[in-house]
Amino acid sequence: MRELEKVMGVEDAAETPSLGAQLRHLRRLKGLRLKDLALELGCSESMLSKVENDRADPSLHLLHRLAEALGTPVQALFSDTPKAPLTVYRNGERPVLALERRGSGPPLASFERMIPYAEGRTLNANVHVVPPGGGSNGILRHVGEEVGYVVEGTIELVVDGHAVVIGAGSSFFFQSSLPHSYSNIGTVVARIVWVNSPPY
Repeated sequence: MRELEKVMGVEDAAETPSLGAQLRHLRRLKGLRLKDLALELGCSESMLSKVENDRADPSLHLLHRLAEALGTPVQALFSDTPKAPLTVYRNGERPVLALERRGSGPPLASFERMIPYAEGRTLNANVHVVPPGGGSNGILRHVGEEVGYVVEGTIELVVDGHAVVIGAGSSFFFQSSLPHSYSNIGTVVARIVWVNSPPY
């Protein structure tokens, strides 16, 4: 079956390079010292060093600010540029980006990539996997629109100061330019299919 798919131009998911290495590379390309970037973001140089050396995962809020400061969309950090007209991410093989952790616990959220990043793409989609107590850990705001479908679990979504509890089987939509955040207020892992347009 896999051989037939290769003949038909189907590509399996590729291994995702280290997030820290990509951030370090982008910082150096911009000619920024670690100290300069930390000052611009208002965080510690030590924290940025840990992120660049894959000893700490950034929060979604910090990752968004890092990407903006380095002039790249967050989704470009997945670096899974497609080489075929059809890409298939099989169950358990989607590129994953884990975010900030509390101690040695699970990440506050992780993204399972659904769409390969490519310059000029109009959509971005991930499965957000959010353990109890996890979430965006900060307010986000950027250009675009967002739509989501909660596959399992329960989240609280706050958009422009309005909080709504959303459970499995429910969907949502909002303008990304509005300040927004989310958290898992339930007792089980939440999984949300989350689509942004354009990618940020």
